[in-house]
Amino acid sequence: MSGVTQVGLTYVGDLPAGWKIVPAGAACKKVTDGTHDTPKVHTSGVPFITAIHIKNGSIDFSTCQYVDEETHRTIFSRCDPRMGDLTVVNIGAGVGECGYVDVDFEFSLKNVALLKPDPAALDGEFLFHLHQSRKLRIAHVVKAGGAQPFLSLTELRRLPIILPPLSEQKRIAEVLGTWDRAIETVEALIANARAQKQALMQQLLPQGTTPPKKRLPGFSGEWRETTIESVASVLVSNVDKKSVSGERPVRLCNYMDVYRSDQIVSDMDFMAATATEAQIRKFGLMVGDVIITKDSETPDDIAIPTIVQSTSLDLVCGYHLAILRPKQVTDGQFLKFFFEHPRTRHFFASRANGATRFGLTVGAIETAPINLPSLAEQKEIGNVILTAETEIHRLNPIRSALRQEKAALMQQLLTGKRRVKLPESEVV
Repeated sequence: MSGVTQVGLTYVGDLPAGWKIVPAGAACKKVTDGTHDTPKVHTSGVPFITAIHIKNGSIDFSTCQYVDEETHRTIFSRCDPRMGDLTVVNIGAGVGECGYVDVDFEFSLKNVALLKPDPAALDGEFLFHLHQSRKLRIAHVVKAGGAQPFLSLTELRRLPIILPPLSEQKRIAEVLGTWDRAIETVEALIANARAQKQALMQQLLPQGTTPPKKRLPGFSGEWRETTIESVASVLVSNVDKKSVSGERPVRLCNYMDVYRSDQIVSDMDFMAATATEAQIRKFGLMVGDVIITKDSETPDDIAIPTIVQSTSLDLVCGYHLAILRPKQVTDGQFLKFFFEHPRTRHFFASRANGATRFGLTVGAIETAPINLPSLAEQKEIGNVILTAETEIHRLNPIRSALRQEKAALMQQLLTGKRRVKLPESEVV
């Protein structure tokens, strides 16, 4: 069979011998969904899962709500999720997201579909990996249902399922599961490093104008309460993204470069623009500069910091950003972590002006309070917290590489372009 197309999804090329393609409704005992009503929820009872709890291939029970037993029985009689089933968000912004059921307790669903594989034909874990491999393409069959995207049960039942022999399905799922466990291990290490960084920030950085809970060994003396303007020069950039004839070509460090990065380095992929000589002199980036987001559509995204670790003569700070250039009494890394502290973030969010777009004035930045130890202690605090942040930076590319390699392998295994080894007794 080749060139098979069903409901916007295409399998191109010949399938291996013994493989076939069937609609999901033929490979599953049931394709159904949970309630569309909004039942009364409680703080205890039977777990109640909605679309927001289906993410990253799993079901997050840690943040779920609960329904009473009677309500659960009504919903459960319709969907009956069991271990090995697949939940799929079929209403709202997360349409296509799926979660494999790997728990043996009962729970109820709202605005989430359920596929119950026929164990004689379809392995549940194989179905999960198959759905993960094509969830972006499922957008082609999603229809607007009123105000929200909607994937109907009819369309779900028609989705094509590529079916190797059951033994090969299980082996494919086992191989891909090994990759998942490797990714999960790295993700756990990243989560641990993030938690360690947050704990260090809570312990070692000032709580507003209050000195920290913990001091590093070898340091003593009072912390000095002052304001940002006494520890750093505040420069609000006016360099926009335009290229103007007669100005000098520059590379522009823009809002999203700051928003997404813990540090700015000179070899990042910056936007090409132009700036005047005066702008380059004033807003050209220096090592140790702390850059913060000055404007945003929401107060929560105000004053997000990064630090310049390396720079070049043509690297200039762009619009909607403010440079905090540390004075001799201040360590830039310490200042960057100070701005990351939740209390500092809350302070600046509460002082952002605006209705549909929020922003900080220079005065609001300069008059913000800060509590400082000696420069030597600042540097040591910055180095200690940076150790945890560096571990996150080390692990992130490893996770990305594992995900890419798994995606490539998954594409090959789930289309039969690459075959798994089976015991001789199971070879078709």
